[in-house]
Parts: sequence; structure tokens; C-alpha cells
Amino acid sequence: MSRIPLEHRQTPMVRFVQWVNRRKFGAQLDPGLVALHNRRVLLTMALTESTVTRWKSLDPTLTALATMGPAALIGCSWCLDFGYWEHHHRGVPAEKLRAVSNWRDSDVYTDLERKVLAYAEAMTVTPPQVTDEMVEQLRAELTDEQVVELTAMIALENQRSRNNAAAGLTGQGFKEQCELRPA
Repeated sequence: MSRIPLEHRQTPMVRFVQWVNRRKFGAQLDPGLVALHNRRVLLTMALTESTVTRWKSLDPTLTALATMGPAALIGCSWCLDFGYWEHHHRGVPAEKLRAVSNWRDSDVYTDLERKVLAYAEAMTVTPPQVTDEMVEQLRAELTDEQVVELTAMIALENQRSRNNAAAGLTGQGFKEQCELRPA
């Protein structure tokens, strides 16, 4: 249950945010409803998310692991639920999304994907435990542009996951939409 109310008095701003969410995602996103209590925070979040969609140097699977890894480690069930839905629709194999929480024991990941998950974990723990060797291993397989994007994506997901977990947000059923099987 959300620690901050998700309900709002219907104002033009609230109706606009609800319309955008329904149009883009088919539902109201709880993080946006929380942020509606502080319009400046909401605007900053919206601007950030709209620019992140233009980051395209990483393979979609690496982007998914850069976000799902920290969400799993932090324990943000909302982020895992939405992330599964988002990355599923970008063509990332479901078995890779499902195995993120137990990536060390899974055989579905390539060597590079394991390096990305290890890097994401090292960035997420407090204090961060990133080593020069980790970065060099990534730079051996990715361009510097890609390593910078990967690092920024992991940092952004840390912000999202910590914010949503602290607000008490839980999954909204996005993943279940992906798991539906035809009759």
C-alpha cells in the first residue's frame, strides 16, 4: 500500500497526467500519482523519462538488465512489475527478465550480460563496489558511449527504485498482462 495517497482532487493538471498515462501505458502509473503531490518533482521526472527514451546506444537486453538488476536488489516490486512489461514489449526474452533476481544461478545470460548484472549490483550496493577491472571488462566489449549510458541507466534505476520502494509502491499487474496465454 502506498505510503503517500494516490488520490487527487480533479484539476486540469491531474486530468492531463491521467490522460497521458492512459494513452501511453493503458493505466495510471502510481509513481506519477505520488509525484503529483509536488508538481516540480513531477515535471523533473517527466522530463528525465522523456529524454531517457532517446538513449539508444545499448542493446535492449542490456538496458533491461541495467534496470531490472538494481530493482531486484533494492526490492522495488513496482519497478520489477513495470520493467518486465516495458522490456517484454521491447522484445527482451522473458526468461532473461524472469531470471534477474537469481542471475548468478541462471544459465540464460551471456558473459557480457553477466558483467552488466555484476556492474549493476556493484553500483547499487552501499557503498558502491565498482572496480577498475569491472569497467575495463565492460570497455573491452562496449564502446565508451555505451559504458556511460549503462552507468547512467543503472544510476537512474537506483533513483527510481529507491523512490518507489520508499513510497511503498507495489506492482500494478503489468507483468500479468505479458503472462496471459491465449485460450
